[in-house]
Amino acid sequence: MTPPTFWEAFRVWLKIGLLSFGGPAGQIAIMHRTLVEERRWISESRFLHALNYCMLLPGPEAQQLATYLGWLLHRTAGGVVAGLLFIVPGVLVMLGLSILYATLRQVPAVEAVFFGVQATVLAIVVEAVLRVGRRALKSRIHLGICAAAFVGLFVFALPFPVIVVGAGLAGLLLRPNAAAARTAVDTAPAVIDGMFERGELDHTRPSLARAVRALLIWGGLWALPVVALWLGLGGDHILAQEGLFFSKAAALTFGGAYSVLAYLAQQAVEVYGWLSPGEMLTGLGLAETTPGPLVLVVQFVGFLGAFHDPGALHPVLAGTFGAAITTWVTFAPCFLWIFLGAPYVEALRGNRALAAALSAITAAVVGVILNLSVWFALHTLFGEVHTVHTLGARLLVPVWSTLDPAALVIAGVAGLALLRWHMGMLWVLAGGAAAGLVWKLGLA
Repeated sequence: MTPPTFWEAFRVWLKIGLLSFGGPAGQIAIMHRTLVEERRWISESRFLHALNYCMLLPGPEAQQLATYLGWLLHRTAGGVVAGLLFIVPGVLVMLGLSILYATLRQVPAVEAVFFGVQATVLAIVVEAVLRVGRRALKSRIHLGICAAAFVGLFVFALPFPVIVVGAGLAGLLLRPNAAAARTAVDTAPAVIDGMFERGELDHTRPSLARAVRALLIWGGLWALPVVALWLGLGGDHILAQEGLFFSKAAALTFGGAYSVLAYLAQQAVEVYGWLSPGEMLTGLGLAETTPGPLVLVVQFVGFLGAFHDPGALHPVLAGTFGAAITTWVTFAPCFLWIFLGAPYVEALRGNRALAAALSAITAAVVGVILNLSVWFALHTLFGEVHTVHTLGARLLVPVWSTLDPAALVIAGVAGLALLRWHMGMLWVLAGGAAAGLVWKLGLA
């Protein structure tokens, strides 16, 4: 089979970037269908091996998977192009939506639409728990790891690295029976296999020189703007704070896009106060409607944080700068993780211990998403939620008198549309927005 040219791959990656709606699961499915099933550029086993590694990394797994596969086919240039084309369309759309929301949300019709979107997003997150759970929870051990991850996050607020490392160690020690089931059997040849046989994948072999070069180049690109903002504006400036916080998030939030969102939602809303729970849900809804990674919601968070605290700048200009630094420090590390670690991961293909650890981490991710769904549900359906600390545990207790029946109805119907009627996500979001419009303006 003939390998694709660089520009042929460029066009395919651009198409994937423009069509990558539906959150990480939908985006991974698009890549699988395009690259594995239709074009046979990547074999099933290599695709899943790369996916398992990306699930282990901090940050958005779908964008990292695109970077990994682009690197396999066309070295570093291919990885850069695949990773950038996966996010650029969504970045441009999300910036426009952020400006629209910040400047026009006081208009009753716009406020009503965003109310409907917030309630619909709750159903989308719950559906993600079920979808990912069906794929990841293949044994009782996986179920136990999922439950432990949820309790550790929701009740005891354990750090994400502790959850991920604990899940990986559990996988190594317990070796869930389903770990072997995650290894696919290729039934047809793929371009990447022929390239391997012809010796065209030398760049996938570990090299200390290449590792050091990747660390210096991509680590420098990641850190340079953050350091410049701190030195130029001072550590108290909102842009410097966002650069540091989202850099930390990029390094510490493991388990894919939904685990990143769980961490960001709680920190940005409860700790920093950059936006409200409702605004966070709106940002997630907007991210669901745009192509590109779901974690583009960070761009919305960065925009609103700086928009609310612009200093001497015009609020929209400050928000644009906030969106820019947030996006930069979120995605620059993704290239570092791939170009630094992928050669070593390729060398471990077929390692059963690694497969067991990765399957356990994937099970823990389900608990992470469940934590996010419960947190979102409480803040979507109730006007007041109190945090109660007792015996080392943290409990979120809703005030039942503040239950919003409109949000409950819209979320419930959206859940039926997704789970029972299997409607597309964009149609469900559009319906939720329309329901919010009718409900709010109809009752006004």
